[in-house]
Amino acid sequence: MSERITLNAADGSPVAAYHAPPGEARRGGLVILHAIWGVTPHIRALSDSLAEQGYEVIAPSLLDDADTPFPVADLDPPNLDARMAMGLASGWGAAALPRVQAAIDALSDAGKVFALGFCFGGTTAWLASSRCTGLTAVSCFYGGDIAAYVEEQPKVPTILHFGRTDPMIPMTDVETITAAHPDLPVWLYDAGHAFVAPNGRHEDSARLAMLRTLQLFQRAGGSRGEA
Repeated sequence: MSERITLNAADGSPVAAYHAPPGEARRGGLVILHAIWGVTPHIRALSDSLAEQGYEVIAPSLLDDADTPFPVADLDPPNLDARMAMGLASGWGAAALPRVQAAIDALSDAGKVFALGFCFGGTTAWLASSRCTGLTAVSCFYGGDIAAYVEEQPKVPTILHFGRTDPMIPMTDVETITAAHPDLPVWLYDAGHAFVAPNGRHEDSARLAMLRTLQLFQRAGGSRGEA
């Protein structure tokens, strides 16, 4: 049964997280990194869905204190400025990497560990691909500040997903990334921002991006299972 748990970062500080145990066919561990809003109902539902496919999932809270309740809604527009300020203060995910590492370490007994992230979490996942240890593959969805960290060099197989009509991530940023990493799979979709999330969902793009993500994890993890 899925539940809220508490992890411990390397410095001993507590980290709240959502934990979804795997179904019968175990595929490994999976760290899901949330967008700016936190461990929302969408993130928790996605965690449960992927756990049903055999992943042991942990979605750590990247910005909030350990005693802060998880959000009850996927969006909280009145608090957008405050949330964005928190993201900026974190270096758009750089300061959250000890929390990501705590989640990776907690899944070390689950087999190979993968990570995916959305928006703020997409940038954090990009940073984790080069700075964290214990990952096998990473999928980054519309990470708005990946271009600012374009000199990072992923240590594991990594793919990126962007929407062609995303007003928050100009195509010039995507071009900067592809120029710096010509061998990196960068997928473009006929969609806007947050095309996997309920508020911006584009069904065909979301389905294809998740299919590519699970195929990456299966290839990197040595599994030939169905996506």
